[in-house]
Amino acid sequence: MTTIKKGDAAPNFESKDEKGNVIKLADYAGKKLVLFFYPKASTPGCTAEACNLRDNYETFIAKGYAILGVSADSAKRQQNWINKHELPFPLLVDEEKEVINAFGVWGPKKFMGKEYDGIHRTTFIIDEKGIIEDVILKVKTKDHTNQILQD
Repeated sequence: MTTIKKGDAAPNFESKDEKGNVIKLADYAGKKLVLFFYPKASTPGCTAEACNLRDNYETFIAKGYAILGVSADSAKRQQNWINKHELPFPLLVDEEKEVINAFGVWGPKKFMGKEYDGIHRTTFIIDEKGIIEDVILKVKTKDHTNQILQD
């Protein structure tokens, strides 16, 4: 599980999104960033989470937030998911798990009695200066916006 906590500097990341654009932490200087890590595009829980953020996207923008999703899915899988659900934010294609490992969200998981390594659903709120404002470890996929904007 991640060792990053509130008040830490966010790991400086750089990765490509589903369209091949290079995205880095520095691109979000002066904005708050909702950086959400999810296990797999197009699965029920991940879709509920992404659609909850999509449905409240205008509220995030109005409050000065940008949203960026990250998983180890391929660019094609990410793009298909965006198209199917009209997601208005970019998704990092982190197949090498560089960003995932930088944020410490890769590790052992259990599902239906089986143990395996995977992405722990985790959201980091990063302030305008690149400092971690909050870490959400117990993500409520259908009510994630309220978890983030609980101010």
